[in-house]
Amino acid sequence: MSDLDDSIKTKFENEKHRFVTNLIFTSNWIKNGFSDFLAPFGISSQQFNILRILRGAGDWVTMNEVKNLMIDKSPHTTRMTTKLLDKKLLERKRCEEDRRVVYVSITKEGLALLAEIDQGGKEQMSFLEKISEEDAKTVNSILDKLRE
Repeated sequence: MSDLDDSIKTKFENEKHRFVTNLIFTSNWIKNGFSDFLAPFGISSQQFNILRILRGAGDWVTMNEVKNLMIDKSPHTTRMTTKLLDKKLLERKRCEEDRRVVYVSITKEGLALLAEIDQGGKEQMSFLEKISEEDAKTVNSILDKLRE
């Protein structure tokens, strides 16, 4: 990825304006690269996020909990879980006491797929080697401050 000014051919009013544009541009660059990386595994980045949440939970989780923990909030979480169910990467069941509540859990196949993705993911994230831990800490602090 090259310099932002060259990539989008724009002059910025100030550094804060450049920062926001750079943040969006870089976010999309990372997201597109990750989607391309996941394509051979047959899942989207949002489906990966669901599997990641379920792996972390370790047990049955409600669909509402999954929706709340999604990095990229989507109204299509149910549709995405259905696709993962069809691929046998997760299981789904209804609550006995309240049939409106749906639980999901990752399968052994889902865990195996995540393990395979994790192995290739280290290479996919190699661009992070360009920044130090201190730089990452500074950027994280700035991003946290923006969301306060």
